[in-house]
Amino acid sequence: MPDHFPPTIIVVHPREKRSKCTVEPLRDREGFVFWTFPDRGKESLGGYVRLGMEGPVLTAADADCGLLVLDGTWRLARRMDKFFHNVPPRSLPPIQTAYPRLSRITPDPIGGLATIEAIYAAYRLIGRPCDGLLDHHHWAGEFLRRNAWLPSGANSVN
Repeated sequence: MPDHFPPTIIVVHPREKRSKCTVEPLRDREGFVFWTFPDRGKESLGGYVRLGMEGPVLTAADADCGLLVLDGTWRLARRMDKFFHNVPPRSLPPIQTAYPRLSRITPDPIGGLATIEAIYAAYRLIGRPCDGLLDHHHWAGEFLRRNAWLPSGANSVN
């Protein structure tokens, strides 16, 4: 397992409300890069996998890959997805969200997670440090209780 991983790239839809964005506290954290859709940053997506609802389940074999995460409402994330079709998709095993939400437009997909929950779960599955990832997630305790089966990641304390 390398000591340094490619940064996790989070692509945020401009219509995503920053006040409700669960990954907003990661903006100043080392190892995370934010792009505002549809703009791309200078980082290459070679060697990255895209976290999503489809594709093979993320495993330890993906540990050296960078993670590309799309952040927006489910409807907006689906629209953004096609712009990154060349990045191999990876899904997560069944995990329960603790984030309470109700969409009046489209129902949340079964197995849908808050973005920070998905990143935390992905990091745990591939053995990356996840210290402090959930520190600002209001529903962290409930999320961890519902998903106590998640394997321990390297240096994880949550």
